[in-house]
Amino acid sequence: MSAPTTEIIGILGGMGPAATADFYAKLVATTPGASDQDHLRTVIWSDPTIPDRTQALLGDGPDPTPWLLDGSRVLREAGATVIAIPCNTAHAFVPRIADHVGLPIVHMIGEVARHLGAMGPGLRTAGLLATTGTVRAGLYQDWLDRFGIRLVLPDAAGQDEEVMTAIRAVKSGAYDDTTTALLSRAAQRLIEQGAQAVIAGCTEIPLGLPEDAVDVPLIDPAVILARALVQRVRTGAATGGAV
Repeated sequence: MSAPTTEIIGILGGMGPAATADFYAKLVATTPGASDQDHLRTVIWSDPTIPDRTQALLGDGPDPTPWLLDGSRVLREAGATVIAIPCNTAHAFVPRIADHVGLPIVHMIGEVARHLGAMGPGLRTAGLLATTGTVRAGLYQDWLDRFGIRLVLPDAAGQDEEVMTAIRAVKSGAYDDTTTALLSRAAQRLIEQGAQAVIAGCTEIPLGLPEDAVDVPLIDPAVILARALVQRVRTGAATGGAV
């Protein structure tokens, strides 16, 4: 695939840095090609000073919207023609910036919902491992309702003691087998509630939870977003997930 000269992917990252690097690696791996020239032109703005999205949603920290808007403008001025945000929780703030960026934003959570909907009518229940901010904002609940998919969540103790503990470990760079065990236990409880697939709904989670640690399909939103971007470039048109 020869990347069109008109399309430049802008990655609004830093939430966190390891997840941003992981997303770019997945974008490269997803892009078909046999040479450098077959890959996509990409601009990455990784700003780890963006305030914590979960704290903002819980009322415990500053609103990250100005940082997200500034980062989007940096990408636009650098030549980006479309924006990807490899942070699930940040999508709670997308409606606040979408009309001011001047570029389409490919909506990662919307793409995941479409992917699950396309998995067939047999998939009626999905589990979600995500930040407390993503859960409280109802981001996945709202999208999956459109496809008639029920969402199951960890209980309060599992959310705090397993999921958030694991996410913090990945962000700190101190994740290990203990981190995987925490996420595996949380995923197993979702499966016991009927989950036929588990969404790794925080871009740190796939770094601590390998696919083979879960007994049902583990859905990685970063991979889904990467595929949507590649499809956009190949077809020359925005996917349905663009805002």
